[in-house]
Amino acid sequence: QVQLVESGGGLVQAGGSLRLSCAASGRTFSNYAMGWFRQAPGQEREFVAGISCSGLSTYYVDSVKGRFTISRDNAKNTVYLQMNSLKPEDTAVYYCAAKSGSCYAFTTSTRYAYWGQGTQVTVSS
Repeated sequence: QVQLVESGGGLVQAGGSLRLSCAASGRTFSNYAMGWFRQAPGQEREFVAGISCSGLSTYYVDSVKGRFTISRDNAKNTVYLQMNSLKPEDTAVYYCAAKSGSCYAFTTSTRYAYWGQGTQVTVSS
C-alpha cells in the first residue's frame, strides 16, 4: 500500500509558475513509476507527465512539453511537477499516482493503483 499526498496547487495568473509536490509513504518509493494526471470540470482525467522508478525516463503529453517538468527525489519519497508558462487551459485538479510492477510510466490511468486526493490548480487569464 502506498499513500500519496499532493500539495502546491493554487491560483496563478497566465504565464506564471507553480510547483506541485507529491509525498509518498508506505512501501519502497523507488519501486514505483509515478505519474501526474489532471481533470478539468466535465472532462475525463488525462495523463500529464510520468517518470520511471529511477527518474531517468520521463514522458509528457504534447500540450505541456517544454513547459512542465516532472522529477523525483527517491531519498525524500517525493515526486514533483514544475509547471511554467501556465495557461488558463491548464486549470484542473491535479493528481499524482503510483504504479508497481514495471518501472515504465504508462499514460493510461488504469495502470496506476494508488492515487492522491488531488490539488486544485487555477490559472486566470
